[in-house]
Amino acid sequence: LKGFFSSLNPANSALPFWHLMASMVIKRFAALLIPAIALESELVHVDDECAEGTECALSAIQLRGVSKDVELSNSTDSGPACADLNDPANEVCAPVVRWASDGGRWDPNADSWFKDMQAIAGVDYKSASRDDWQKLYFCAPPGGKQCGTPPCKCSNPPCNVCIQTGQSPSTSSNCGDDSNSIACKPPKKALDYNGMAWEDMEVKGMGPHHIFAIGDWGGMDGTLNPIEGRTQLIAYPAGVRSGPSVFPRTRWNKAHSQQLCNHTEFVECYKTMGQSCALGCGFVKGIDDQPQLLVANSFKVRAAKKEPAFILNVGDNFYWGGIEKTCGTPMDELSYTAHHQFDQIFEGVYNGPGLDGKVWLSVLGNHDWGGRVFNNGWDQQIAYTWKSNRWRMPAAYWSQHVNFVDAGYTMDIFMVDSNAMDAEDLEEDPEHNICGAKHNSPDASCASSGGPENLQTCKQWFWDLWSTNKAWLADGLAKSQADWQVAVTHFPCGFESGFWVQMHNQHGLDLLVTGHRHDQELWSPNRLGGLTCFVTGGGGGISSEATPNIHNKKDWYGEAQYGFYDITVTKRAMAITSINWNGYEIMTQAVYPK
Repeated sequence: LKGFFSSLNPANSALPFWHLMASMVIKRFAALLIPAIALESELVHVDDECAEGTECALSAIQLRGVSKDVELSNSTDSGPACADLNDPANEVCAPVVRWASDGGRWDPNADSWFKDMQAIAGVDYKSASRDDWQKLYFCAPPGGKQCGTPPCKCSNPPCNVCIQTGQSPSTSSNCGDDSNSIACKPPKKALDYNGMAWEDMEVKGMGPHHIFAIGDWGGMDGTLNPIEGRTQLIAYPAGVRSGPSVFPRTRWNKAHSQQLCNHTEFVECYKTMGQSCALGCGFVKGIDDQPQLLVANSFKVRAAKKEPAFILNVGDNFYWGGIEKTCGTPMDELSYTAHHQFDQIFEGVYNGPGLDGKVWLSVLGNHDWGGRVFNNGWDQQIAYTWKSNRWRMPAAYWSQHVNFVDAGYTMDIFMVDSNAMDAEDLEEDPEHNICGAKHNSPDASCASSGGPENLQTCKQWFWDLWSTNKAWLADGLAKSQADWQVAVTHFPCGFESGFWVQMHNQHGLDLLVTGHRHDQELWSPNRLGGLTCFVTGGGGGISSEATPNIHNKKDWYGEAQYGFYDITVTKRAMAITSINWNGYEIMTQAVYPK
């Protein structure tokens, strides 16, 4: 560098000129570095599910808008009016945009750094204009230095829309005969369709029919270039890769009275692939380091054989905190952040014969709302319903009627939001509290999306939502004439047990499908007043409750740690089969209509 810059200095005063230019290059180069070559200090070393009084996860993983770092972003929440790169709103990103467009595009690492250019700007980064570079740094800034506005001109307008291809099937593709159906167009606000029914689904064939159920499956997207000053979703070096990586939680004994492995210890297991790992962590190389992919592979293999009619998805679809942006994106738009996470964690994982085109009936989990905040991009998961032919989540709670036309029976499925269970007073349980004061911004609001208006009313908002859910479900069950009644919700068997027993005994609920606990638990009906319930929280987005070592089951709640369920259904009976991560059938339980 010294020789190069000396040759450019007409006064030949090499030392000061060399220092000046080298400093500029180093600063601009450092601004582009992504966590593929991140310093270890940028990785996560704090707990996810941890004891009160300790510092828990995401102070490093996500900034949550608590204090958007002015060194990383000066974008605003008021809407991206376009502006020139020289506008003060783009002061943070302008130097790196100029560097990248002038010569940085020829860096040996450019393919990795600027991989999103084609999807965002519709051009290759080698031929992109400076305006295209501004658009890239507005939508998905490599290194995090986000532009405050999109450009006013670019190679492929509109310049304020971050996705150019493949993001939006025609809304008419979801419509049936009723043009007024909620399937035809998204709501103005995310929760406007709460309590409404999606168009009836028809399933052909004499059966028996199969329905798969899975939850807590969505790992971290380590190749996402976050916006809003957020840090990349990387908990350990191997997390810098395409596709999902698992979030290492803590592990406890079965009674949850003794912590066997804290998050810092568990991260060390993942960093060293078990070579340096506390015994209590129970880390199993080859399983704990890739559970979502293992479960997904068995999911796909079985789907190719059994042809499931649809999938029941109990939530926690993206760890750690759902879609990594603040709520408020218009419902007819999809942010590049949401597009990237869905592409890497969902579309690119669950596909193939037996799964392609199969609908996922979905609810939000507590992590989808934000984990320990309420204002992450949960509304984008709802919006994706009208951007996809197989993702179905038109509201926080909603229903689906299924007509098995040839087999001669019907099913009503009620999708219920139970996340009030993690909505507490401001100072309580800050590491698990959606409405806690510790991690929510004082001015956090999702009012524009129909969500909580502010932090002070957050807890009451969620509990009002739960009360409304309960009344809606009781009314829907009472009116249902279907042969089968099924409820799907996030929080597991045992929560609000009196209510669910009442739904079974008074209104005929046949099956309760849940998640949240990170394992697989097929409950005997006598544990819940005759109601069959199972927990399918072992989808692999987060590490399991206990070690998956089958020779060490003393701390297991259920029959497996990672897996999913296959429900075989006829008019007269269901057979619920627990499928382990390796595809083995572990146990089966029969259910008969109430």
